[in-house]
Amino acid sequence: MSGLFITFEGPEGAGKTSVIQKIANDLAAEGYPVLLTREPGGIKIAEQIRSVILDCDNTEMDARTEALLYAAARRQHLVERVLPAVEEDKIVLCDRYIDSSLAYQGFARGIGIEEVLSINEFATEKQMPSLTIYFDIEPEEGLQRIAANNKREINRLDQEKLDFHYKVKEGYSKVIDRYKERMLIIDASKSFNTVYDTVKKELVEYLGKQGY
Repeated sequence: MSGLFITFEGPEGAGKTSVIQKIANDLAAEGYPVLLTREPGGIKIAEQIRSVILDCDNTEMDARTEALLYAAARRQHLVERVLPAVEEDKIVLCDRYIDSSLAYQGFARGIGIEEVLSINEFATEKQMPSLTIYFDIEPEEGLQRIAANNKREINRLDQEKLDFHYKVKEGYSKVIDRYKERMLIIDASKSFNTVYDTVKKELVEYLGKQGY
């Protein structure tokens, strides 16, 4: 048996962070060797880069600067945390990865999916997840959830206009088409418990097929 690298993706307000946290806790309690982490962040250097990227005051940040910062944080996080855990046969559950950069910076920012993929393939040495769980939700609903949740971190991306978030969703659709063999699509508009139950069932089935 070898470790697994599983990512969770979705637009703002899709609820993936809440679901992934509960799933990680529950799987760990059931004896699965789980490591929960996030992007950008997860380790000291990457968390420092995260604070720069998501700072609401950094409105002058250039789109390519943003993409490069994400790639830099991703590289450090991958080599310092993800890959060592996979080598220890752990199940790494990561909140966001390359797909986010392709959808947000590549498509929504207009840099180009191929261009952003290129810098990320350099940063990660083409290391991709074995499974990606995508939380699908309409932009308006996601943003309404954010507005209603006063405990959630509000970051620079949350403040973008609605058309940006529609572009993110369209970007994700292109990414899903490209990598459909590793994508599991979840209807994130349902209640938290319904989404959680669906993701947990699918994930446990997948882990069983991988020998866990």
